[in-house]
Amino acid sequence: MAVQHPLELANNGSCDDDGHPLRTGTLWSGVAHIITAVIGCGVLSLAWSTSQLGWIGGPVALLFFAIVTYVSSFLLSDCYRSPDPVTGTRNKCYMDAVKVNLNSRKQSWFCGFLLYFSMYGTGIAYVITTATSMRAIQRSNCYHKEGHQASCEYGKSLYMLLFGLVQIVVSQIPDFHNMEWLSIIAAIMSFTYAFIGLGLGFAKIIENGRIQGSLGGVPTSNVADKLWLAFQALGDIAFAYPYSIILLEIQDTLKSPPAENKTMKKASMVAIFVTTFFYLCCGCFGYAAFGDDTPGNLLTGFGFYEPYWLIDFANACIVLHLVGGYQVYSQPVFAVAERWFSKKYPDSGFVNNFYSIKVPLLPRFQANPFRLCFRTVYVVSTTGIAMLFPYFNQVLGVLGALNFWPLAIYFPVEMYFVQKKIGSWTRKWIVLEAFSLVCFLVTVVGVIGSVQGLISAKLS
Repeated sequence: MAVQHPLELANNGSCDDDGHPLRTGTLWSGVAHIITAVIGCGVLSLAWSTSQLGWIGGPVALLFFAIVTYVSSFLLSDCYRSPDPVTGTRNKCYMDAVKVNLNSRKQSWFCGFLLYFSMYGTGIAYVITTATSMRAIQRSNCYHKEGHQASCEYGKSLYMLLFGLVQIVVSQIPDFHNMEWLSIIAAIMSFTYAFIGLGLGFAKIIENGRIQGSLGGVPTSNVADKLWLAFQALGDIAFAYPYSIILLEIQDTLKSPPAENKTMKKASMVAIFVTTFFYLCCGCFGYAAFGDDTPGNLLTGFGFYEPYWLIDFANACIVLHLVGGYQVYSQPVFAVAERWFSKKYPDSGFVNNFYSIKVPLLPRFQANPFRLCFRTVYVVSTTGIAMLFPYFNQVLGVLGALNFWPLAIYFPVEMYFVQKKIGSWTRKWIVLEAFSLVCFLVTVVGVIGSVQGLISAKLS
């Protein structure tokens, strides 16, 4: 078992002139990474969100967030290099871009806190969603055998633990540059279950013989309850769309020429178009199929019972997709933590030494004690919190609303002002500031509704 320092490992690998791992990503690998990150557990809540907002508010909200996400990605992709978006120095992550462009240590730390909190929270949401889907497979088989009126109630904790064990193993993948294959598999899975949900919703509409739902959405006993649910629905949609927190990490995998920002903008346009199509179809077909009874999770809420094998397959695809999705959001956290500890303790063998290990029937791989311990603790903590708060729609709403405005809007807009040297009170400045204000108000109402829903769920 040989010991190597990370600098030796870096020298043994392919690097570009800046010392970064050699970038081989293309437009389509970028699209795959984005779709893997975006079409996650959020898509399953969109039928419920549409049902709360109604036939006017639901589709309008979905299109609004699609446009906002593209504008955000357009602005942020130019911040990958500074000061020039084509020839400047690379900013490998969001936090670096904020620090360089805004030249503010406080803003950089605030951004970092929100950024890694969001990634951590997304990991928790993915644990909840995966456990829900695994349980849904067991319930689907039970309903098929025992009848639709059977209780078929099972807990989620065991499935959360199983998913956590899988992630402890998968988390040992070194970094983002070694994950293209995982993102491609995960993207295929996301297409598969999105198509199945879409097809089942369409079949249900045909079976019903009519389109259900109303312009105002699900009725409630009072105005306050309607507002809480509508606000929570906005939070759920906010969670489903933006991927700004990992955009620069994805862009850092792209080769150049052509310039990375040009490739990323094209990848964002393709990916957002595809996801918006699926989101509109899943949200609208789901609401049209179930109306006021639309479940919180389209494929696990048992609006569909048959064909049970197809529901099982769709939920299995969700599980496989979220194995990759969890890593897309976790790898940047791993990278920043490992870089920080390596700089803080440069002489520590525990932190810096890599050990070459050969396991029978498997290729030789490099193991690092700190990586093994830190990534294991990280996965265990996300799994534990998910077991304490296993509330799908409420958790998605809180996470989506909390991070929507600061990470998807505020920082990209402020960095764009600096990059393009846009002065105060110019026409472009006024338009973008108004855009930011509207999105801020959406964040506020989303947070209020989602936190209220989470507290109510925990106390009930």
